[in-house]
Amino acid sequence: MQLVFLLFLISAVAFLDRTNISVAGVQMRQEYGIDQTRLGWVFSAFLLGYAAFQVPAGWLAARYGPRKLLTWALVWWGLFSVATALVPPDGQNAILMLVIVRFALGIGEAAVYPSSSQFISRWVPVQERGKANGLIFAGVGAGSGLTPPLITAVILFAGWRASFYVCAAIGLIAAAIWYAMARDRPEEHDRVDAAELAHIQAGLPAASLGAQVAIPWKAILSSRNVWGLFLSYFAFGYVIWIFFSWFFIYLAEARGLDLKSSAIFGMAPFLAMTAGCLLGGVLNDAISKRRGLYAGRSGLAMVAFVLTGIFLLIGSRVDNAPLAVLVLAMGGGAIYLSQSSFWSAAADIAGQHTGVVSGLMNVGCQLGGAITSSLTPWIAAQYGWVAAFGTGAGIVLVGTIAWAIVDPRRAIEPASAAPDPEITLAPA
Repeated sequence: MQLVFLLFLISAVAFLDRTNISVAGVQMRQEYGIDQTRLGWVFSAFLLGYAAFQVPAGWLAARYGPRKLLTWALVWWGLFSVATALVPPDGQNAILMLVIVRFALGIGEAAVYPSSSQFISRWVPVQERGKANGLIFAGVGAGSGLTPPLITAVILFAGWRASFYVCAAIGLIAAAIWYAMARDRPEEHDRVDAAELAHIQAGLPAASLGAQVAIPWKAILSSRNVWGLFLSYFAFGYVIWIFFSWFFIYLAEARGLDLKSSAIFGMAPFLAMTAGCLLGGVLNDAISKRRGLYAGRSGLAMVAFVLTGIFLLIGSRVDNAPLAVLVLAMGGGAIYLSQSSFWSAAADIAGQHTGVVSGLMNVGCQLGGAITSSLTPWIAAQYGWVAAFGTGAGIVLVGTIAWAIVDPRRAIEPASAAPDPEITLAPA
């Protein structure tokens, strides 16, 4: 669990590095002389780079291992965090340069979750994956929750550019620690004793323990499970990136809060996401053991999506700012109840191809995020923020339907290589 906790920290660093621009965006808009729509282009550029390299990152994680890939990724995105701050505001092509830099940052960060998923498929027994994924993705809420107060403090002390330098330094430190501590497989780690290794291997599907084989692209691309995960994660990404890209600016410009107040209230959704992610991981494993994988993965996710839509519709209509923040934060927490379901289901159905399948799934999330990063400010400008959040609620409904067709008991591998659901759910 020490390495899983380290992945939690890296997940937090990743979201610190990608959401810092939403806090710095208020000052950047003024300095670069751009409106929300063009700032949305910059936000979307990151997500397009992130989406484009999800599947390659999954292949690289399987080919070279999560240890090396994640180390180089941390170094890569640290360098491009610095580059974001170095784009001159008076340059002739300043916005284009920002778009290119953020696209490159997205390429580096694309390795985080395919690497983590590949790690989980090699290190964590099936019956423990809900909690493991819940902890890793709790880093999303933790990193994003720390972003408003930390970045605001740095900006007030040394300006918005300094915030990117601080984030880059944190990432480089994380790279050094990960490379020193991590190993690609439990049998390679000198701190894993025979009893722990036996426990891990007893809970892994047979396909995860076998020799590496060619990626079954036809089976992957024709799988109803894969496309159900892709579409539902698209809906997930659309909603969460309303929070990651625009919530801080929404508080400042739509609710009239000042910088410090926005920093305080802006933490609420991300703290709720952290709690939701941890609780979702526990519920995922508990329900799976009692009711089976479909109820634990898909059933929990559908309930989470329905709750999210309700909270978005109610919270966007509340006049009182603190109450609106509370209700919308509950929407963020509710949707993160489903986070461990996505990555656990991907590992369940994909075995040793988890990096590729989870990468493809995550393309859906980032495409949803890229669309909302540019579409949300346009909807808000044309029809108001109630309509912007209402659109998110409608898309969540589509995601709920997509989750209904996902059956994590149905593996992509041939039946002879697939794990027996009853065996994998029994305590090791």
